[in-house]
Amino acid sequence: MDDDIKKLIGKYPGRYYHVLDDGRIFCDLCPRACVLKDGDRGFCFVRQNQQGKMVLTTYGLSTGFCVDPVEKKPLNHFYPGSSVLSFGTAGCNLGCKFCQNWSISKSREIAQLSQLATPKDIAAKALELGCKSVAFTYNDPVIWAEYAIDTAKACHEVGIKTIAVTAGFIKDTARAEFYEHMDAANVDLKAFSQEFYRKLCLASIEPVKETIIWLKQNTNVWFELTNLIIPTKNDAKEELKEMCQWILTNLGDKVPIHFTAFHPDFRMGDIAPTPEVTLVNAYDLAISAGLKYVYLGNILNASHQNTYCPNCKQLLIERNWYELGQFNIENQACKFCGELVDGYFDKNCGNWGRKRMPISFSA
Repeated sequence: MDDDIKKLIGKYPGRYYHVLDDGRIFCDLCPRACVLKDGDRGFCFVRQNQQGKMVLTTYGLSTGFCVDPVEKKPLNHFYPGSSVLSFGTAGCNLGCKFCQNWSISKSREIAQLSQLATPKDIAAKALELGCKSVAFTYNDPVIWAEYAIDTAKACHEVGIKTIAVTAGFIKDTARAEFYEHMDAANVDLKAFSQEFYRKLCLASIEPVKETIIWLKQNTNVWFELTNLIIPTKNDAKEELKEMCQWILTNLGDKVPIHFTAFHPDFRMGDIAPTPEVTLVNAYDLAISAGLKYVYLGNILNASHQNTYCPNCKQLLIERNWYELGQFNIENQACKFCGELVDGYFDKNCGNWGRKRMPISFSA
């Protein structure tokens, strides 16, 4: 552990803020725009006004590290089958009532952050374990941007890729610097209505849409979308059609989208799990609308987890959960007809499979 970092645990200098005339600080990181007097924490809990300056209280601290498959992020077109060193911290800048990582994202106990690791520690561990990438996940890395950026820089120095798993709820004042250091992202498009975001996420959809369009138009970040389908909340056919049309219009037809199954959790334990037929209907709707790469997640349905050639419809990548079978991509193209396949692929797919390997930095 670097001595300099150890000295700053709990009080790492934050960026993305300005001081108001009355001495309070205004957070410029996310659209929530928290205004903090001395001692106050933001909605995210991890950013605090300490004597007139913004500090990131979770820099160098994590709820835990784990090596798992890249498909779990989920990313299906970013070095399939490869292993990823994943970690997160605490807190979140959204207030999703259905959060399925709520024990981490809703944590208000810094004591839960039991693992200490500097950016160089993390990069070195990923290299030692043969991981293709490091993923900032479990809770949204936007709120610990300084830690994520520094870790991404350390990873790139040793040839490790970086992945942000995020809700995309970030302001333009921080967006460019954050994504400058990310090779890939999965953006969680939670629904396609402002009412859903306001009532169930305590947030707004417009900044998320702006982030997604900005990623497409201004960066080389490989990104895929996830939409968690919650029965009676965001599963209406018209809403799904509107979302697919928006994707086609603003992002094109080759951005992968993952429709995933909800299970009762956090403050929505009274909602039933998503029926398989609902997910299959969403899949069919997206394909009919013209999207080329559509996937289902959180259910056992292998045929809807596979990648098919958008031209000849042949099987390109066979999946059963996180186990990969046939791999028919050569030189970034379909082995059968030569159609370019969007994404990043090695000559052969990886074989990490379903393994989940917790990692400790405590030593």
